[in-house]
Amino acid sequence: MKIAILDDYLDSIFHLPCYEKLAGHDVTILRQKYDDPADLAGAIGDAEAVVLFRERTRITDELLAHLPNVKLISQRSAYPHIDVDACTKRGVLLCSKQGAGKAPSYAAAEMTWALIMASARQIVEQNASLKAGQWQMGIGKTLRGRTIGILGYGKISRVVAGYAKAFGMNVLVWASEASRKAATDDGLDVAASREAFFAAPDIITVHMRLTPETRGTITADDLARMRPGSLLVNTSRAGLVAPGALLAALDAGRPGKAAVDVLDTEPLTDPDDRFANHPNVLATPHVGFVTEDELDMQFGDIFDQVVAYANGDPIHMINPEVWHGRKAKPA
Repeated sequence: MKIAILDDYLDSIFHLPCYEKLAGHDVTILRQKYDDPADLAGAIGDAEAVVLFRERTRITDELLAHLPNVKLISQRSAYPHIDVDACTKRGVLLCSKQGAGKAPSYAAAEMTWALIMASARQIVEQNASLKAGQWQMGIGKTLRGRTIGILGYGKISRVVAGYAKAFGMNVLVWASEASRKAATDDGLDVAASREAFFAAPDIITVHMRLTPETRGTITADDLARMRPGSLLVNTSRAGLVAPGALLAALDAGRPGKAAVDVLDTEPLTDPDDRFANHPNVLATPHVGFVTEDELDMQFGDIFDQVVAYANGDPIHMINPEVWHGRKAKPA
């Protein structure tokens, strides 16, 4: 089967152990970003299966119109970037394993903590200062005894809360009613209200899925309640924050800093981007999941879906009516 793997900017997939699962198939790996649907379709060619690298490419009806040979899209986790109705209309089966099984993404949790540590101790600034010939600059902050607020409470949040406890921090949670109960059951403090949650912590870290319901859930009013010297950390999705709200909040001094691994525009290639260049922003290019271990796990699941489809027994179907409709047609 002909397979096209999209958006592998770092040429990483071919070197993963799980790539062996595609042995015997005709695989093309696309290593650049295509903005024009026609150009992307030309690169995909007559592939029957398309493998997505997270949400780097939006799957629209316009794109699918250029891809009459595509019968399968395989990816992992949520799919806000995919027009499922268009897939169904055009007979394209979407397979996407939901969630991460029993284990959290330790890579994402570690990235969160790395951003917290780098911000608290001014690691990037101290390194730049040293390279410029200046010995020491600025004064950092000790984490012990400070309060970290965790917005959203799931698998990654639990790991981050464990890191915080190990550093002697106080942990405060705000999430859905069910998740607040889970946090309480885990022995953590839950804020009395959303307003109190944003006002109290020294650090707030965001761990929520981006859905139509959660898009823009962090508002300008929420950010305005944060303390002047506080830090907002986001390794989830930029779309959880209302458009333009974080930049305006930083300009106003509440919060005092932001450390993010997710951006409104990805990939961001504008060296003059105002948000990325803000003096109180530490930004990384969405690499929280980019470790050998995490990628091998994720693409192992994605390739399992491709192989299952090739064997006539697809798994993790999002629009199974497409598959059942094919089987119902006479040979």
